[in-house]
Amino acid sequence: MHSVIRSAQSLGLALRQARQAAGLTQKELGARTNLRQATISSLEAGEGATLDTVFAVITHLKLELHMDKRSFSPAPLEDIF
Repeated sequence: MHSVIRSAQSLGLALRQARQAAGLTQKELGARTNLRQATISSLEAGEGATLDTVFAVITHLKLELHMDKRSFSPAPLEDIF
């Protein structure tokens, strides 16, 4: 899985896809990470979360975070988001 993450919403979508690929419900992932199902739902909706929450979910889903210099886009930044 390779995703370009540029917003809380795109992070949430990538995490939802990874959770579903792992065959887990939000409730199951929450139980395995000591988080409430509502917290998982908020994270997947891009509604914000603490870094500890993000890394707990990333770690459990066996993902890692890579950062690169942003690629050039001819479109104005406002049009991307």
